[in-house]
Amino acid sequence: MQNRRQFFKKSLLLTASGLFLGSRAALSIAQEVDTTNKATKLTPPPDLFDAQALDMDFWLKPRTLDLIRPASGERVKLLYWKDGDMIDSAYQQFCHVLRDVNGKKTAPIDPKLLETLWATQAFITRFGMTKPLEVLSGYRTPESNQRLREEGIPAARKSLHLEGKAADIRIGDLHEEVLGELIQSFRQGGVGFYFRASSKGGWVHTDTGLKRSWKG
Repeated sequence: MQNRRQFFKKSLLLTASGLFLGSRAALSIAQEVDTTNKATKLTPPPDLFDAQALDMDFWLKPRTLDLIRPASGERVKLLYWKDGDMIDSAYQQFCHVLRDVNGKKTAPIDPKLLETLWATQAFITRFGMTKPLEVLSGYRTPESNQRLREEGIPAARKSLHLEGKAADIRIGDLHEEVLGELIQSFRQGGVGFYFRASSKGGWVHTDTGLKRSWKG
């Protein structure tokens, strides 16, 4: 019997297959995987849950990040890093997009957080999944963070959102467990899994603090 990781890994492969080949072809691939357990025409990365298997070229190529903020309706797609250097104008725009929308305040965002967001997006692009990364929460003012706590919404008292070192994210059509385990494999900080039974599903918290994980 498959374990849960194998199930989600196959689910992502089939989702990507459907984007290119249509549901009938995706079903054919599913049958081939189930009956032969051999490689198919659509080959996934070496190990979906081990981003450490990526070669150095992946980390050295120019970085373009495609973000959307549902709360404000903004979408920004920009080249922000090239030849080992941050492009300041693009960085400032991303700081603005990841601002506290409710508190209407912008703060510096940890470049390592942008790296995690970019790497996640660039990695799943290898499957043909090109939807923008949705940022539900980026930087938070202390007032906004306290308001969330009072409303019963998960928010740590000393949240790294207060320091511009955390983001709550999701990607359309990608299960939060797959997204979270992929982010964990980058080994850049904390990962929180928030499963919700809604039309849009849950979300994943990612930060640049200590390496840890939890479910909320």
